[in-house]
Amino acid sequence: MAEKYQSREERRKQMQANQHKKKRKKPKNKFLTFIKRLILVCFILGLAGVIAGISTFAYYASSSPKLTKKQLSDPIPSVIKDKSNKTVATLGAQNRKYIDYEELPKQMENAILSTEDTRFYQHHGIDPIRLGGAVVANFTKGFGSEGASTLTQQVVSMALNNKNEKTLKRKAQEAWLAIQLERKYTKHEILEMYVNKVYMSDGVFGFETAAEHYYGKSLSKLSLPEIAVLAGMPQSPNNYNPFDHPDLTKKRRDIVLYMMYKNHKITKDEMEKAQAAPVSAGLVKEKERNTNANKYPAFVNEVIKEVQRLGNYNVYADGLTIYTTLDSSAQQYTEKILNTNSIINYPDKKMQAGIALVDTKTGEIRALGGGRNMKLDRGFNYAVDTKRSPGSTIKPILDYGPAIEYLHWSTGHRLNDVATTYSDGTPINDWDNRFLGKMSMRKALYLSRNIPAYETYKEVGKERAIRFAKKLGLDLNRKEIVESSSIGGGVQVSPLQMASAYAAFGNEGIYNKPHAIRKIVLRDGVTEIKPHVQSKIAMSDYTAYMITDVLKDVLTKGTGTTAHIPGLPAAGKTGTTNFDKNDLAKYGILSSSVQDSWFAGYTTRYSLAVWTGYESEKGKKYGVTRPYQTVAQQIYRHLMRYVSEGKETPDFTMPKSVVRMGSELYIRGYIDTAIDKKSVTQDAPANVHAAYDADSNKITVTWDYKGSGATFNVSGTINGSAASFGSTSGKSITVANPKAGATYVFNVTATVNGVKSKAASASVTVPGGSTDTKADDNQNKQPEDNAQNQPDANNNPGTDTNQSGENKDNTGSDKGTNSGNSNGTGSENSGNGSKDNNNSPGNSSGTGPSSGNNSSANNEAGTHGKGNSGSNGNQGTNTNGGNNSNKGDNSSGNTPVNKDTGSE
Repeated sequence: MAEKYQSREERRKQMQANQHKKKRKKPKNKFLTFIKRLILVCFILGLAGVIAGISTFAYYASSSPKLTKKQLSDPIPSVIKDKSNKTVATLGAQNRKYIDYEELPKQMENAILSTEDTRFYQHHGIDPIRLGGAVVANFTKGFGSEGASTLTQQVVSMALNNKNEKTLKRKAQEAWLAIQLERKYTKHEILEMYVNKVYMSDGVFGFETAAEHYYGKSLSKLSLPEIAVLAGMPQSPNNYNPFDHPDLTKKRRDIVLYMMYKNHKITKDEMEKAQAAPVSAGLVKEKERNTNANKYPAFVNEVIKEVQRLGNYNVYADGLTIYTTLDSSAQQYTEKILNTNSIINYPDKKMQAGIALVDTKTGEIRALGGGRNMKLDRGFNYAVDTKRSPGSTIKPILDYGPAIEYLHWSTGHRLNDVATTYSDGTPINDWDNRFLGKMSMRKALYLSRNIPAYETYKEVGKERAIRFAKKLGLDLNRKEIVESSSIGGGVQVSPLQMASAYAAFGNEGIYNKPHAIRKIVLRDGVTEIKPHVQSKIAMSDYTAYMITDVLKDVLTKGTGTTAHIPGLPAAGKTGTTNFDKNDLAKYGILSSSVQDSWFAGYTTRYSLAVWTGYESEKGKKYGVTRPYQTVAQQIYRHLMRYVSEGKETPDFTMPKSVVRMGSELYIRGYIDTAIDKKSVTQDAPANVHAAYDADSNKITVTWDYKGSGATFNVSGTINGSAASFGSTSGKSITVANPKAGATYVFNVTATVNGVKSKAASASVTVPGGSTDTKADDNQNKQPEDNAQNQPDANNNPGTDTNQSGENKDNTGSDKGTNSGNSNGTGSENSGNGSKDNNNSPGNSSGTGPSSGNNSSANNEAGTHGKGNSGSNGNQGTNTNGGNNSNKGDNSSGNTPVNKDTGSE
């Protein structure tokens, strides 16, 4: 029993020990259970993923399109249509020479396969080893560092034209079709497809065509370094174009040679010898190069750039239909202007020009002049690619536009043209080295004076000037904008940028980014790609109109009279830039020559910018001499007249936010305090009429007024005693129950923006009383204390008798008198040109409603006339029933103004 008991005791202890042992092992069992479950879940998820992946792949593969032999080997050309949907160019239709595999040099094959697909003869369309290597490379070197596509997949991708689809569907279909392609065609046939279909830049397809295009010989005659250049191009054809980018081409060529050596296709000695060869060796010389020339190369080049910005499309092979904004007629005339001397007399063949014509309302590009005598499809485009200083055409953008927009200046804001320096002490001058003293902002802009522009820029401030310019599409570099930028220094722009910026002034302040494409229809004929062009408010409507109103003066009495087109409402600005003094001496350039000459102008339909100048040559620079500094204006005048002919071009409409006071414009609600009070005038009411109506027993007073936004105050006398008849914003008042027999005199004044006009008067006598006289309607009779004359039948404004006026617009002094009982013009020089000389603003003496003659004894040239400018003396006498004469005197030398000066 004891033994049995002992064994039981031992068993009990053993059981306790086992239980304790189990308790200690319990955590380990839970961990193992978790791991087992995790593995099971991963396996299930992986299996589900594989099944889903296979299902997805199968689904996409089943929807893969069928590819024909033609699609696999031939590029499909793209068609370009103009704004009327007429075909103007076909890209990629002819420039290809087919080569059979048997004609492909073995060394060319080795170079291609070493670069694009070293295991081409081992895989069956897709390469798992290459795919695995690409996956690792993308993780270790960054996404996109290495591609996994085989050469077969590249053939499929070129045929599908699906490069923009960065999706699993694209990859699945490419892989499936590559497998099918390998089953249907031999390796040699697939390689033949590749070497004939691949794009090689310059509108060239296939290696055989590329050999002749770049080296002027067949593929079989190329040297090893030349073969390596071509083999490296398909990865990025335009970047590795040996004509355009020799440095990048050399780097790529040397990589190809290394890959050939690594794959035992050439020896190390052959590699090093080929790498040492100049990349330019053997290339066709520039003057001997041939291109598949199209119509309108400047415009087509811009279309190609926009296509590439819209997506990864190849205009030479993807079968696109591209609907553009081109006006074919305008483009043809633009090229006629540039490529012949029948319209413009150019000084020589070296003078270049860039032209950009855009739609003012939409920003659509109508025509581009890329340069004179362009011979290459892909040549430099002076309308778009050039970056030159705009000279004074920048003044409305950096100076005066921001001043109106942010400082609320009027066009009559007073500025000083006096000796001034930049902050570093450098003097700032104009071409004539003169200082004209006080002048309005209007005059400073249409005369294109530099010092007032600089002073305006300082008031505006750099940041606000840049902000204003950016809204007009000029993304200026803040570091490059300096004080001289106020007149064009440090600013680099193209004609297309300037045409688009100026268009906003003619479009009520709305800016549209310039664009040449309306839409692209892909090869399927259904899918449409449209550019995203959004109109943006660049400035207030008052800024746009006020700048426009001043720039209209540029064409009629300012620096741009050569660009003037009679009868066409237009605005514009000239611009020139000077040479550095050191360049003048170094290159023997005449001091009167300029580096750049611009004109930018616009109507409500079109905006047109023109640049003219020269390209610098090695060790030589050329200047635009004075006789040819108006060529840009001439180009503008001819082209703008051509595109506007037969079309109604409305004038610019003054918005309600602007009020006109005399010859100047003000923002409604803002009074410009920085003005010369003597120069501020307000038009008086006209045709004041007072009549008594016996039936209603009331007097009705009416008048006319040509301006807007005026408040009219009517005062006067009743039988000689002062009386007030009230104010109104209308153009009439009534006086009920007037006194019988009394004489009423009414004086009507107009007030706009706090500026009050002189009075215009009328009187009437009410019948009855002690003297039952007949009602007297005395029109335009002036009160003795304010003898204000009214405009005559010829709309000549009147002024006070014996009132001398001040010449506000022309250099010199202008004094005159009106005497007698006449409604004549005062002594002010209006700045309008004599009818006998349309190009020369002169002094005008007014005419009253008299029966006498109005004669001009001397037509004077104003500041901008083609004649003498100096002190103008104007004396005139206007008597009732007599003659009106105008005598003038010009002195002080010849100062013809035909240009403005930009940065020095």
